Amino acid sequence: MLFHKLLLCLMLVPLMASAITVQDDRGEPVHLSRPAERVASVSTFGADLLLALGMKPAAITRFGPFDQPDYLAGSLQGVPVIGSRSQVNMELLSEVAPDLVLAIRRYTEKDATRFAEIAPYAALNLVTLNDSIRAVSIAGELVGRTADAEQINRSFQRQLETYRKQAPGGLSAALLVTGGEAPFIYYDHFLTAELLNWLNVDNLGGELSEPEQGLPLGYRMRLEDLLKQNPDVIFLFESNKERAFTQNPIWPYLKAVRRGQVYEVGQHWKEAAGPIARSLVLQEMAHRLYPELFTMPELPESLRSKPYR
Repeated sequence: MLFHKLLLCLMLVPLMASAITVQDDRGEPVHLSRPAERVASVSTFGADLLLALGMKPAAITRFGPFDQPDYLAGSLQGVPVIGSRSQVNMELLSEVAPDLVLAIRRYTEKDATRFAEIAPYAALNLVTLNDSIRAVSIAGELVGRTADAEQINRSFQRQLETYRKQAPGGLSAALLVTGGEAPFIYYDHFLTAELLNWLNVDNLGGELSEPEQGLPLGYRMRLEDLLKQNPDVIFLFESNKERAFTQNPIWPYLKAVRRGQVYEVGQHWKEAAGPIARSLVLQEMAHRLYPELFTMPELPESLRSKPYR
């Protein structure tokens, strides 16, 4: 009898060892009986991270105006598209039969119960640089690649430190988006804006009064107020409408406009939490700010930032 009990315990050890419980950004436990292999990515982050780990997502959501993240598209051929990050087609998601859903929290938490009926659901904040680093760790553990995920984070931390040491600073910049009369400018805690800080650049969006809350990501700024601060460089995020603020009579008087240092950037600048995206944005941003010191990363010409005309 004792032998049989010992044998049963030995048989259970591998099963118990492969079980995973991780707390997501809601503070909720995510339970898996074994590392996930079929992961549905309800955000660009999930697809980005999985590819960085040498895996392929079971499903992805649209990337702004694109069916697939353009900077990853070559590696995602044939992967089913299940809607947008804010409107997932639950029927298609169910057909994919994932064993994990990696999702951006602020768009999906309202449907947490519906997701959980299909597969374990991990909600991730994906707003700040710390969110990105934590999400890489969480997701890496859920797919059984903890060591690889931690190595990805350490490598990026070294990259940040190297760039900060090399960047001379003394510049200011603004990250702008929208097609309206008053552009939306991002606060310091937004991941892409945080990268400005690592390059010793003053982000004119300033600080959110309670950055630990994460939202809002920024605010509307009148062009008159932007002129008062007069950034050296302006990065324009993609907009599906004509940027009305660039037709304002004040626009040509901005220092960045006069010097030709206004750049249109790709969609990955707006969704930069994944390890591939955040590194590309850092490199490209550094090149545009300090072209004599940093080279443009390897990106197809169609995906590179370009001077705004």
